[in-house]
Amino acid sequence: MLDYSNANIQKLIQARAWQKLDTFGCIKAVYNFVRDEILFGYNIDDAIPASKVLADGYGQCNTKGTLFMALLRACNIPCRIHGFTIDKKLQKGAMTGLVYKSAPKNVLHSWVEVFFDDAWYELEAFILDKEYLSKLQQIHSDCSGAFCGYGVAVKNFHQPVIDFNRNNTYIQSEGINQDFGVYDCPDDLLKEHQQEMSFIKAFAYRNLGRHLMNRNVKKIRKAVIIEKT
Repeated sequence: MLDYSNANIQKLIQARAWQKLDTFGCIKAVYNFVRDEILFGYNIDDAIPASKVLADGYGQCNTKGTLFMALLRACNIPCRIHGFTIDKKLQKGAMTGLVYKSAPKNVLHSWVEVFFDDAWYELEAFILDKEYLSKLQQIHSDCSGAFCGYGVAVKNFHQPVIDFNRNNTYIQSEGINQDFGVYDCPDDLLKEHQQEMSFIKAFAYRNLGRHLMNRNVKKIRKAVIIEKT
């Protein structure tokens, strides 16, 4: 899945000149690219290669994580994947109606850990692009403190730690309900843990559910906010 030798991935790395940056600058640049230029959205499956995520131009925790890892590996930066499940309540709002009701209670989740300066940093907040998160914060401007829904689960909704500056970043961590530990690559994680879903539900998700979810996400991103007076 970490197909960083793919021509399009290599062209991207060369065009951005990430390999010419120092290690910190490279991690930060790749992180910001995956967070903000690969939009939050739902791909056809978790088990798609990094090149497919790049071609789609959008992704969620597991798929954006695959692309992030591939770009880091291509730049010779050590990284690993940490697997979890999260409560589906975190997805409410992005998931609605029958899609939400039929979704499994526990949703497969992951973040990427990067080794830098003799420490492993837990990076999760690349999942939501800043444009989407900012619009969500404007829509729910009256929220103070914790927030859960629309792909977010944090203690401080209006000041989440989403920028990497030699620190951990989180955006869904408060929804975690099971820890699977760390793996060298997403292939290894998915060999042991896959989304629990019947064939019919999986088919419905691929062909209808995810499109409805992506439509909901786009509506939020494009929402016109009327300032309260």
